[in-house]
Amino acid sequence: MNGIPFPNIDPIALSIGPLQIHWYAIAYLVGFLAAWFVAARILKTTGKGSPLKPEVPEDLLPWCILGVILGGRLVYVLVYNPTLYWYNPLDAFKLWQGGMAFHGGLIGVITAMFLYARAKKYPFLAVTDIAAVVTPIGLCLGRIANFINGELYGRVTSLPWGIVFPNGGALPRHPSQLYEALLEGVVLFIVLMALARRKDAWTHHGLLSGVFLSGYALARVLIEFAREPDAQIGYLFGSITMGQLLCVPMFAAGLGIIWVWKRAQKA
Repeated sequence: MNGIPFPNIDPIALSIGPLQIHWYAIAYLVGFLAAWFVAARILKTTGKGSPLKPEVPEDLLPWCILGVILGGRLVYVLVYNPTLYWYNPLDAFKLWQGGMAFHGGLIGVITAMFLYARAKKYPFLAVTDIAAVVTPIGLCLGRIANFINGELYGRVTSLPWGIVFPNGGALPRHPSQLYEALLEGVVLFIVLMALARRKDAWTHHGLLSGVFLSGYALARVLIEFAREPDAQIGYLFGSITMGQLLCVPMFAAGLGIIWVWKRAQKA
């Protein structure tokens, strides 16, 4: 069980004097910009049946950035590491050190999209549909950044691709960040892009949002069996983790939205 040595990529991509630019920040920036570009492209091509105007992705981008950062950080602080930030409250603002909860970011961005849709008088699910298609881009890049940081690694494994992470002890572990980048990012993006070619995915709202929610939840639950749980939380019961528990309502909500979408088609 020697394992593959960790590549030791410097988490700091660029240093200019006292200014340090981390790969984690670059992943977020590129993810948002790529999502904006792809979403605008979709609305001009396969998504022409959507009631959204082509400029919506550009208008929506600042709302989503704020929702993701505030929601993701807040839930991480309150749910995943409350003790640390209780004694070091100012550390909650050190975003460059990592520590974002996906489910919190999801709540934050859904709230932002709801407020945006209400302000612009767009159907809420029409807004979430276009966001759902492009979200896996950011998820993929974010997980790659987690790998570069050597964080959120997997459980000990004897498989030949196990990696010895700097902070994970001497035994090789699953590169669970890369599993997530593949399933939650690449695979989910391909599925959603294929569904986005359906005309009824845009004339009846909710299919893409529902598939994203249920697809992400399923992928996350499966990968959590190979991922090391957060040390400060551990396993909730048996081998069930906090991430898996939070995915249950997400999966149910996704299936519910798909069911409503199917009924709307028959009406």
